[in-house]
Amino acid sequence: MNPQALILIVDDDAELGGMLVELLSREGWRTHQVLTAADGAKALAELQPEVVLLDVMLPDANGMDLCRRWRGDHPALGLVMLTARGDPMDRVLGLEIGADDYLAKPFEPRELVARVRALLRRGGMPVRSAPVLRFQGLDIDLVRREVVADTRLVGLTGVEFKLLVALAERAGQALSREQLSAAVQAGPYRPQDRTVDVQVARLRRKLREASPGTDWVDTVRGEGYVFVPRG
Repeated sequence: MNPQALILIVDDDAELGGMLVELLSREGWRTHQVLTAADGAKALAELQPEVVLLDVMLPDANGMDLCRRWRGDHPALGLVMLTARGDPMDRVLGLEIGADDYLAKPFEPRELVARVRALLRRGGMPVRSAPVLRFQGLDIDLVRREVVADTRLVGLTGVEFKLLVALAERAGQALSREQLSAAVQAGPYRPQDRTVDVQVARLRRKLREASPGTDWVDTVRGEGYVFVPRG
């Protein structure tokens, strides 16, 4: 983990931003604080931070829209959504569109530090030897976050992509709902089992539509789910 990592704070609450700058600086990380989406986009392009703390409600843009756009443009970026709304559906939506984590205000400072540290540790891991997981009839591009099944591009949400990668990297091995939840969410929050089931069902449906007659993910009764390559 890089102690000199840069954390970009995009939040129109100047007082909160100042507190975050002080908190994160004590951990040895560099920080850059902006109050608007426009300044955030400029800082993201120029400074290339490792992690962005992004407020959902900004004066000049919707944080959810920014999250979706920035995730597409910067696949390796650590994205943590900050919001004054603690609605569980907001949390689910944020994760679906590509956020790595989600914190409702007011949050415990130590929890924020722990989640940022987890993202930086993830980013500091050695790069996989192959940026594309290849199977007969299925390619999973880990850098571009694209999935191609039988020459068809499969449109997956951020959560669905993470689920597929977790399963494909352990092809033939059954993963429990708890393991899949951990792969989707970096922080301590874990989706309920039923939520994981729904997300896996959507993933299976999209893969089946792209490659009819093939079930890439099977249910293992009492255990969870398993990725089953062709051949």
